[in-house]
Amino acid sequence: MVVFDWLLKIIIVETNKTDRNILVKGIKIMGGSLTCMFLGPTLLHIALSNKEKPLYIPILILAILACALALYFAFKGLNTILNSMFKKQ
Repeated sequence: MVVFDWLLKIIIVETNKTDRNILVKGIKIMGGSLTCMFLGPTLLHIALSNKEKPLYIPILILAILACALALYFAFKGLNTILNSMFKKQ
C-alpha cells in the first residue's frame, strides 16, 4: 500500500495540465463528427427509399461518404482530446 501511494504521488507530480487550445480543437472535430453521424444515415435512408429516382446514386455516394467521415472525425477528435490531456509538451 505504501508503494502504491508513492507511485501515485509521482504520477500526480509528473502529469501536465490539459492544453485547452488542443482540447477545444478536439471538441470542434467531435462536433463535425456529430453532424456527419446524423447526416449520413438520414441521406442513406432517403437514398434507399427512392431507388427509382435519378438522384439515387449521387445521394447514396454522399451518404456513404458522410458515414465514413463521421467515423474518421470521431477517431481524430477523440485522439486530439486525449493528446490534450495526456501528451507531454
